[in-house]
Amino acid sequence: MRRHPGGREEDGRQVTVPSGKGAAVGRRIGIGLMYGFWKPRVLGAWKVPATGPAILAVNHAHNIDGPMLMGTAPRPVHFLIKKEAFVGPLGSFLEGIGQLKVDRDSTDRTAIGNALGVLEQGGVLGIFPEGTRGDGDFASLRSGLAYFAVRSGAPIVPVAVLGSTDRRGRLVKALPPLRGRVDVVFGDAFDAGDGSGRRTRKALDEATVRIQGKLTDHLENARRLTGR
Repeated sequence: MRRHPGGREEDGRQVTVPSGKGAAVGRRIGIGLMYGFWKPRVLGAWKVPATGPAILAVNHAHNIDGPMLMGTAPRPVHFLIKKEAFVGPLGSFLEGIGQLKVDRDSTDRTAIGNALGVLEQGGVLGIFPEGTRGDGDFASLRSGLAYFAVRSGAPIVPVAVLGSTDRRGRLVKALPPLRGRVDVVFGDAFDAGDGSGRRTRKALDEATVRIQGKLTDHLENARRLTGR
């Protein structure tokens, strides 16, 4: 991790930005995993802005949705990952490939500052807005996604990761079958705010409703497109 240029502090905390080179290494590892163990079909990757800040909002149905996105997104991605994963060698590895640790049970101001730092530097932030792995249908969104989008002004790109529902061929229940097809569908980028620049609780709540509608529509379109 490196300090934010100029040593800017937010709420008394030194903002750091994860290594872009590390995220690029993570992307290469993700490519190896994705194409080595599954048969990915990537649709709409061109919809991710080629430059500048962007937020990938991803449904969360499999344990390795993060690596799947890292290996199929057209740009390196810095994901917000629960702090429980940062244990021992795995924690050092995740930090080394530019991923961000977040405490989901509190207002983690350090993680917030670091994530905003990624966007301020023109990077791509990956978020699972449902918080935890579940049905992956965007039915329950946390407000963090709206905060990052409204605060930074970065566009949101909805992403649907759709694996086979067939249980056969699975070595691990929470993973798609090995060598099975996985569809990764990127949607149209959109702005979460209403154009007023407001960051009030009401504005964030309204933005969350707008975001949920966009993400749900994208997931439905992705399922129709892929036949999932």
